[in-house]
Amino acid sequence: MTGNGVASIGECMLELSDQAGPNWRLGFAGDTFNTLWALHALSGDRPATYVSAFGDDPFSRDQIGFFAQNGIGVGASPIISGARPGLYAITLTGAERSFTYWRGDAAARQLASDPAALAKSIENQALVYFSGITLAILDGAARKTLLAAVAKARAAGSLVAFDPNYRPRLWRQREEAQAAILDALAVTDLALPTFPDEQMLFGDAAPQATAERLRKLVGEVVVKNGEEPALIAANGTLQQPVPAVHVAAPVDTTGAGDSFNGAYLAARLAGHAPTEAVLRAHRVAAAVVQVRGALAPFETLRAAFED
Repeated sequence: MTGNGVASIGECMLELSDQAGPNWRLGFAGDTFNTLWALHALSGDRPATYVSAFGDDPFSRDQIGFFAQNGIGVGASPIISGARPGLYAITLTGAERSFTYWRGDAAARQLASDPAALAKSIENQALVYFSGITLAILDGAARKTLLAAVAKARAAGSLVAFDPNYRPRLWRQREEAQAAILDALAVTDLALPTFPDEQMLFGDAAPQATAERLRKLVGEVVVKNGEEPALIAANGTLQQPVPAVHVAAPVDTTGAGDSFNGAYLAARLAGHAPTEAVLRAHRVAAAVVQVRGALAPFETLRAAFED
């Protein structure tokens, strides 16, 4: 019997966002945390857990404190003596962003260092979510530990969702990424790929090709494609494309796809059909690109979701 909580596994980093003049704003973000942020905002009273590994430095303590202030726990995630969070900086050209990373020795790379703690953090969850970036920051042995824990949670009744989220710079070889992502899809119930990523990694010619390929591996698939329509493959069939919401003057596209994922998962957990869930997720993503940074205020997310 699973509980009603949601857990997301990965790396939350320190985020420096470019402000006017020489000043920078410090926040906390990362793909799987961004998704959990939206999912938590839109899931009512469901307990939310961010599963990672943390340092014992002031920034790590502030990060965990920020989670707690917003109703997000860290389960049995280990605290690594002498470790610290990864860091990235966002620079914008118009609304389009570019990133600079400092994450080679981040504590999150040790999130599977204690298999028992990892398994405890994700047991009895209604939903377990992770991404290709979660896989990429781990070595081969740690990936196996992670996927074994996810498979065990799935066998016990948790719904497993996965976004392949391919980032070439995090992988030594394209073939390594392909193999790891296919292993992850084998323990996944619901996949949330982005077409340009899949085209780069697997050579898919069109979003329809991504949907057709993945529906043979996963029961439910939503292919995101920026401002283009999303494609749904569910119950063995490819459904009609669902148009995105056009934003004439986006402010910052950081976190849009992650927030789409969180909104889609919240809608599905609430019992909405896939098409309705995508419509809500598009509205949330459109709201997120109209604020700076990866994390939109909860009230902004909720207003878009319920609109």
